[in-house]
Amino acid sequence: MSNMDVSSVLAQIRNLQSQAALRPIAPAATEAASTHKAGFESLLKNAVNEVNQSQQASSALQESFARGDRSVELADVMLASAKAQVGFRAMTEVRNRLVSAYQDIMNMPI
Repeated sequence: MSNMDVSSVLAQIRNLQSQAALRPIAPAATEAASTHKAGFESLLKNAVNEVNQSQQASSALQESFARGDRSVELADVMLASAKAQVGFRAMTEVRNRLVSAYQDIMNMPI
């Protein structure tokens, strides 16, 4: 490429950057984003609460079995424990992926 070509390309890039900076953000887009944020936030909060309830139920069954409660069987305790463990692992994986996505976005050049 010659110097003339590079200069014209740089001028075009600067022109496009200035045009992009002057464009207003559409109000409908920001409203939709806030609606999705609230939906995602409530979805994530509900999932965390479900995992918490599952772990509490598992702990309660374990304690009942350890006390010698005849109405609680070992199979029920093991099943509740496995469900709580799977839920917690899934929640941890979601958290890890969210953190990774956030880091990727933050490392993007502007």
